[in-house]
Amino acid sequence: MKVPLVKVSIITESLLKDEIIELIQKHGSTGHTLTKVEGEGSKGRHASDWGGRNDKIETLVSTESADAIMEDLSDEYFEDYSVIAWLVEVTVLRGDKFLKK
Repeated sequence: MKVPLVKVSIITESLLKDEIIELIQKHGSTGHTLTKVEGEGSKGRHASDWGGRNDKIETLVSTESADAIMEDLSDEYFEDYSVIAWLVEVTVLRGDKFLKK
């Protein structure tokens, strides 16, 4: 069955990994993918270059869950931490397995 969902992608300092995973679970995520990443942004290389790579956390959720995740990320982390996040609308086969019953 094809289901429209939203892929939430978050790049964060590694020290926030557990908090952000808890946040996405609180808003309906049934799973996630975690990848170690590195890169350079508008401010050049990040302080994490000395502390290890950043984490990229991705999850598939409903539109409502994605909106709630983004609101909490913005309120709790954007001002004081290196966190970037974006949403992409996707159509997922077997998408019902990503929605809490």
